[in-house]
Amino acid sequence: MHLDLRRFYQAANPSKTLAIESEEDRKYYIDFSVARGGKTVEEFERTITRISPDEPTCQLFTGHIGCGKTTELLRLKNQLEKQGFHVVYCESSHSLVMADVDVTDILLAIARKVSESLEQAKISLKPRGFKALLQGAAKVLQTEIDVTAEASMPGVGSIKANTEGEFSIGFGIGKITAKTKNSPELRSVLRQYLEPRTDTLLDDINKELLEPAIAELKRMGKQGLVVIVDNLDRIDNSPKLSNRTQPEYLFIDRGEQLKSLKCHLVYTIPLVIMFSNDLGALRNRFGINPKVLPMVRVQLRDGRECEQGMMLLRQMILARAFPDIEPDQRLALVSKIFDSPETLDRLCQASGGHVRNLLVLLFSCLQKEDLPLSRKCLEDVVRRERDALVRGVTDNEWELLNQLSHQQVVKGEEEYETLLRSMFVFEYQDDEGGWFGINPILAEARQMKV
Repeated sequence: MHLDLRRFYQAANPSKTLAIESEEDRKYYIDFSVARGGKTVEEFERTITRISPDEPTCQLFTGHIGCGKTTELLRLKNQLEKQGFHVVYCESSHSLVMADVDVTDILLAIARKVSESLEQAKISLKPRGFKALLQGAAKVLQTEIDVTAEASMPGVGSIKANTEGEFSIGFGIGKITAKTKNSPELRSVLRQYLEPRTDTLLDDINKELLEPAIAELKRMGKQGLVVIVDNLDRIDNSPKLSNRTQPEYLFIDRGEQLKSLKCHLVYTIPLVIMFSNDLGALRNRFGINPKVLPMVRVQLRDGRECEQGMMLLRQMILARAFPDIEPDQRLALVSKIFDSPETLDRLCQASGGHVRNLLVLLFSCLQKEDLPLSRKCLEDVVRRERDALVRGVTDNEWELLNQLSHQQVVKGEEEYETLLRSMFVFEYQDDEGGWFGINPILAEARQMKV
């Protein structure tokens, strides 16, 4: 069996996000649900399509950075589109400054992406109130911008039409946010204008964008509108107002406004909220429990190998090398990638079931030597990763880690910040519920063997 090396290297790149709508990328997708403890995407889908197809819903999704949330959300998008929904995927980190986010920033980002998506679908709206609101914002910003700015950046200061001569919400928002994204001062000016008008902004989005769009989509035979807001889990856990962190301020204090958009919504949220004393308040605001995407189990609670998880992780690697081969036939081709099946297993175990970590380790090996990858090369990569992790662990944190190795529990925001945010510890799920395990690479450090 011929191995296409260029194709394999591209598929193994940890920065590559699978485009599930692509037939090629679907060959690389592995359904890890049996080793994660649940079918999260199916739960989102069922809520939208069966439980409440005609009424707005709002669902929350979280988990470690890099654990596979984006891939699962794109799979949700693909499945909903097959069932007739118009789905807008909003990659919020492209338009927001994650260290400094406010509710109006999120609302504008959603409005922009929805407007642009509707325009692509040839749906034309007449947003009079929204136009007036954006013109007011542009006028306020113009007082902070040199009067020659209009010549170099048409549309800022007086929101005009798009290139086709019609006013566009997406075009107008884009002109404003392009000017404010790299300027904290201008972001502050814009927020001072929009904050007392947040209810008006929400009303305009609902009545002039979402509700008429849904009506037109249904006239075209669609089932409804779904907006997926990804990457909000990357918001910094920094102080915002009155000693509240950004995640607490946005999703708890202002959660009522975020859920007020009149369409189906799925937000990603920072994992730290799951360890907050205000988790109950979050549930009350949104009326739901956030869904967590845990790691793929490589071990059971008692330390024995998890056969299901290991089998799927092997397939994740082999599918990237042999996407056109049936899964049960790929195992016979391990020798084309690794010097032994044991080297592949060592790679999977060292990842801890964190899918991006798995690709990071693999890619590091591919950078060091040609195929087949040797056990020596892998151990060198693992050692370097362990050294990098160990350098960030304090004496107090070693004590916490040694306690956790026996208790398998993380308690409160402080332990979250210390253990999970630093990738020292991973969260898993099984039939008994959630539990925590130490990153296998860090678990091999001599400081853990006490």
